[in-house]
Amino acid sequence: MKIAVIGGGPGGLYFSILTKKAMPHCQIDVYERNKPDDSFGFGVVFSDETLGEFLKRDMQSYELIRSQFAYWDDIIVARDGQEVSIAGNGFCGCSRKTLLKLLHQRCREEGLNLHFEQNIDDISQYQEADIILASDGISSGIRTQFEKEFGTKISLKKNRFVWLGSTKPLDAFTYFFRSTPHGTIVAHTYQYEAGMSTWIFECSDETWQKHGFEVTNEADTIAKISEIFAAELDGHPLISNKSHWRQFPHVTNEKWYHNNIVLLGDAKATAHYSIGSGTKLAMDCAIGLSDAVIANPNNVQAAFEQYDKTRRNTVEMIQYAALVSLDWFENMDRHMQHPFYQFAFGCMTRSKKVTYENLRLRDKSFTDKVLAEFHQKTVIPSAVEGVAAFTKFRLRDLELQNRIVMSAMGQYSANDGKVSDWHLVHYGSRATGGVGLIITEMTAVSETGRITLGCAGIYTQEQLVDWKKITDFIHQNTQAKIGIQLGHSGRKGATKKPWEGVNEPIDLPWDLISASPIAFHEKMPIPKAMTLEDMVLITDQFIQATHNADQAGFDLIELQAHHGFLLASFLSPLTNIRTDEFGGSIENRLKFPLQVFTEMRKAFPPHKPMSVRISASDWAENGISEEEVIVIATAFKNAGADIINVSTGNTIAHQKPQVGRMWQTPFSDAVRNTVHIPTITAGYIQDIDQINTILLNGRANLVALGRPLLADANFVRHAQAYEQFEATDILNPYKAGSSHLYPLKAAERKQIEGMKKALKPKSNKKQ
Repeated sequence: MKIAVIGGGPGGLYFSILTKKAMPHCQIDVYERNKPDDSFGFGVVFSDETLGEFLKRDMQSYELIRSQFAYWDDIIVARDGQEVSIAGNGFCGCSRKTLLKLLHQRCREEGLNLHFEQNIDDISQYQEADIILASDGISSGIRTQFEKEFGTKISLKKNRFVWLGSTKPLDAFTYFFRSTPHGTIVAHTYQYEAGMSTWIFECSDETWQKHGFEVTNEADTIAKISEIFAAELDGHPLISNKSHWRQFPHVTNEKWYHNNIVLLGDAKATAHYSIGSGTKLAMDCAIGLSDAVIANPNNVQAAFEQYDKTRRNTVEMIQYAALVSLDWFENMDRHMQHPFYQFAFGCMTRSKKVTYENLRLRDKSFTDKVLAEFHQKTVIPSAVEGVAAFTKFRLRDLELQNRIVMSAMGQYSANDGKVSDWHLVHYGSRATGGVGLIITEMTAVSETGRITLGCAGIYTQEQLVDWKKITDFIHQNTQAKIGIQLGHSGRKGATKKPWEGVNEPIDLPWDLISASPIAFHEKMPIPKAMTLEDMVLITDQFIQATHNADQAGFDLIELQAHHGFLLASFLSPLTNIRTDEFGGSIENRLKFPLQVFTEMRKAFPPHKPMSVRISASDWAENGISEEEVIVIATAFKNAGADIINVSTGNTIAHQKPQVGRMWQTPFSDAVRNTVHIPTITAGYIQDIDQINTILLNGRANLVALGRPLLADANFVRHAQAYEQFEATDILNPYKAGSSHLYPLKAAERKQIEGMKKALKPKSNKKQ
């Protein structure tokens, strides 16, 4: 087999070493555009986990690399003179130049052919090769030549960064945050060899422009940065090496191979430097590709398919974590307002890979500081200062026993809009199960405001009476509170129940209305654009439903203005194309939903709170913007909303959401910490650890669960037992269960923590 490797970075070199070791008769030639001793950038970072993988694959490389690495276990977060050190983080750093030199040595030992100063623009001369490996970097000429075949997408991120070095010694990986008159600048810093450290400076484009930085003026950059970070540099100089200001390019490829060409490293996929995974990603994929080639020596296409199958999911997970981390740094000006330990905690948990529990196992002294600061800010003192999720929370006169909310989830089990024993058991069991606040399924304000024939309503006296049976049960038997979500289906109405056909119209649909005559999808009828008369009627229906909700004993009302339903259809530019006073600008698109809310607020007792649920993203091109979301949330706040329930999506059928753990929390973060109003967040939140993490880093005030509470009515009780939190609201008939549950969950937690500790690789730090 003949293999031509275009690009002699760490990924290409490591692939060549591993493949040549296993297939000694294979001819591998590496072509690198630079000289052997050229290198751009300063240090590279690996985790203990990654270094451990090198140990398994090639002992010789491992020993060479290990001998040259600088190690640290601590991460320091510093902000304007304050700092905290967090222990238990195993990392190592090495000079990129040294790493390449060591890999060159291993290539020669294995009999590989290294060709330097070879700038490859035309790959036709290598067509006889069985494999052409394109590892030619972030601006890959080979990938560019076949970008349609690869399905290449490149997006430049907002922040500016510049990669510098220094002689400043560092004992830990350190984030230095510095406030300036023009915004925040952060330095990502780490030592990679004796007497040398990497310093990556990052700021928003606005901050960059106001400081008067220039892209290629290295002397000017060093002079200005050195002055801003004089205390941190402590007299040590900054060093440049083609250190130009850039915007990070996020690179993805739908296909990783084309004919005999396969992508590797930054040519294939990039991961933001804030999670230190660029070189790791390249070398891990080098391992995956080498394994695939070795397993399929006579079938290159099968090898490429295996490579894609075994590595794509991991790569996409790392890229997702990197994007989430990047988002935090793009909004660091917003986070700077937080108290220091909350800020540091947010920095540590920004990618969602690390959680409160992870950090507590690594450095309990740090998480204790975070918790103490959280409890100092809590308006209602807790009897036990230990678990963020189980602290009280107040909205107007409504006091919640904990921060866990049951999200609005359709049951589609009503008859003529009337709830039944099913709903009594459904909501009652979650209340006895310890949920702080229940928000009912979307409850229609009119018969034609229902989504399905099985949806609940509160537009008749009979419906009101049936709802009151449920609120009375909850209030008489539990400490849980219950709110009702009032809404109108709009263009998404008259559909079958989900188990009968998702978003499929019923046989005899009623006439639909919306902001504009745009069907939700091709199977749904085109709705009528609402007239002024329609708006008056709908507003009156919401007002009457508000009165009914109060009489039915609900503690809170949530207005449904999300997921593309009637009021939401006015807010999104994808569903509102009106040319009158209710269309166009976000201020105009807000008028009708805001009018409805204002009238509801007047009709609802002033001591009872109101929530508004919004979609903060349409997950589609030309959808609602973050700036518009802030305008929306601010307007509802000024109109008397007490809390914003921040959701996303479901506005249009062809959305493309980026789903993952806690995936909607950044949107809640943006609203809460820009508009300065309490928020509820939701979205693939699965356990008490994630809930505590969200609350402690200030992304939301309340956390809503959907499917976890569908699966387990006693989710909260299990979480309380897991945390060994002594709940005071367990009903007398159920108290005996604690003697079983609490020891069981204590043992389970011990086992989980043991597994987490065992999964952490043994440090490769030299003794």
